[in-house]
Amino acid sequence: MHIGLVGLGKMGGNMRTRMRNAGLTVVGYDRNPDVSDVDSLAALVEALPTEGGRVVWVMVPSGEPTRATIADLAGLLGEGDVVVDGGNSKWTDDAENAELLGAKGIGFVDCGVSGGVWGLENGYALMYGGAVEHAEKVLPAFQALKPGDTDDGLVHCGTTPGAGHFSKMVHNGIEYAMMQAYAEGWELLEKAEIVENVPEIFSSWRTGTVVRSWLLDLLTEAIRADEHLDQLRGYAEDSGEGRWTVQAAIDHAVPMHVIAASLFARFTSRQEDSPAMKAIAAMRNQFGGHAVHTEPPPGGEANPDE
Repeated sequence: MHIGLVGLGKMGGNMRTRMRNAGLTVVGYDRNPDVSDVDSLAALVEALPTEGGRVVWVMVPSGEPTRATIADLAGLLGEGDVVVDGGNSKWTDDAENAELLGAKGIGFVDCGVSGGVWGLENGYALMYGGAVEHAEKVLPAFQALKPGDTDDGLVHCGTTPGAGHFSKMVHNGIEYAMMQAYAEGWELLEKAEIVENVPEIFSSWRTGTVVRSWLLDLLTEAIRADEHLDQLRGYAEDSGEGRWTVQAAIDHAVPMHVIAASLFARFTSRQEDSPAMKAIAAMRNQFGGHAVHTEPPPGGEANPDE
C-alpha cells in the first residue's frame, strides 16, 4: 500500500516508521523540511499512485490546522481517493469535512488514535468512523498501526462521520478521571507519615490488582525517577477532549460527576491563588470571625504566627 501522511510530529513521525516497518510505502509531508519526504502537500499527492484511489492520512493539530489541510486536499485529490483525519479533532467537525470532500467524490474516515510516544513500539489503539467502503481502503494502514496480530485495539465505531472521534473523546475523558484518581491517591500517600516507600507501593499495584493500568505503569516510572516530583510544576493543560466530553454529557443529559471534576481540577492547577477560595475565606471571616491569611506588607511577613 502507498499512503500519504501529513504531519510528522511526535505521533505522526512514529506512525510513519511503524507503517514502513510493516512494509507500507509512506510519503510524509511536514512544515519542517528536515523530516519531510516532499516539499509540499501537492508534491505528496503527486507522489501517490492513482490506481485504486489515493489515501492521505492527516496528523496535524485539531481545529483550524486540520480544517485548512483537508480543504487543501479537497482541491488536490479526486474521485475515489480517501482522506483520514487521525488527529484529535472535535467530532462535530467531521460531518463538515466529510461533506466538503464528498462533494468531489473523495471519501472521509475519522480515526481516533491512542498510544502516545509509545505507539511505535506497542502499536496504536484505533477508533474509526465513516463508510465501510472508505474504511476498507485504509485497512492496510490500520493493520500496520494496531497493536499485535489480532484485531484488539481496532474498532469501526460507526458509519456516521464523527463516530471515531466521538469515541476517542470519551476515551480521553475517562483518561482525565483515571489520572486524577491516581494523582489524588499519590498525594495522600505522600502526606501520610505512616506510609513509607510510596514508589514501591504504586509498583506493587501493577500486578494482580483491580487498579492496574498503563497509566499506573507510567506514574510508577515517573515517581521512581523523581520520588516527590520536585522537578515538575503542578500545572496541567487540557487539550480539549475533556471539555468536549463534558459538553456532550450535558447535551445528552448524562450525569458525569467524576470526569467533570477531573477537568475542573486541571483548571485549578493553573491558578497561583484561587479567587473562589478568597471569597470563601472572606465569607467565613464575615459570619464567624474566622482568621484570614493576608498578603505581607512591604518588608514584612503576613500572619507571622501561622
